[in-house]
Amino acid sequence: MKVIGTVGLPGSGKSEAAAVAEELDIPVVTMGDVIRQECRDRGLDPAEHHGEIAAALREENGPDAIAQRSLPIIEDALADSDTVLVDGIRAGVEVERFEEAFGDAFALVSIEAPFETRVERVTARGRDNTDDGESLRERDERERGFGMDEAIARADVTVENTGSLESFHAKMRTLFTDGIEALERECTASEA
Repeated sequence: MKVIGTVGLPGSGKSEAAAVAEELDIPVVTMGDVIRQECRDRGLDPAEHHGEIAAALREENGPDAIAQRSLPIIEDALADSDTVLVDGIRAGVEVERFEEAFGDAFALVSIEAPFETRVERVTARGRDNTDDGESLRERDERERGFGMDEAIARADVTVENTGSLESFHAKMRTLFTDGIEALERECTASEA
């Protein structure tokens, strides 16, 4: 059993990592889906209220509320698969929750890219409101407010996603097929 979590600021490449997992028939549990469902349950548009409801869930149920709600979904996915990807961890307390639940079977990957690169990506996918990246800065600050910097610092390996999409996909395939140690060796070799 392996539970692999990803953490990273918006536009870093978490969704691309999830796409590779899906290509390899690895179930993906997207923590943002928990928030989107809660928005719908409250009669709100997830596109407009995602950040607000994420904050409300954490306020109402504790800082690891999204992780708590994700655990049964992850466990269900593990019933049919040896590996599950948890997309979009946002806080150190969420990392702790998954470490408690899965022990050494849990690994965390930080996906990182420079701000300007992320602005280009987010703008290209039509999810940023301005050309100067201001709303991305606001999103970054919201994510950091949830404790993302602590989660990033706790990562077992960091992947710099600054090259081609094909190169990043290859790194993610290494992660999913050969394990985190192989990815760490690959990342260390590419930095040298």
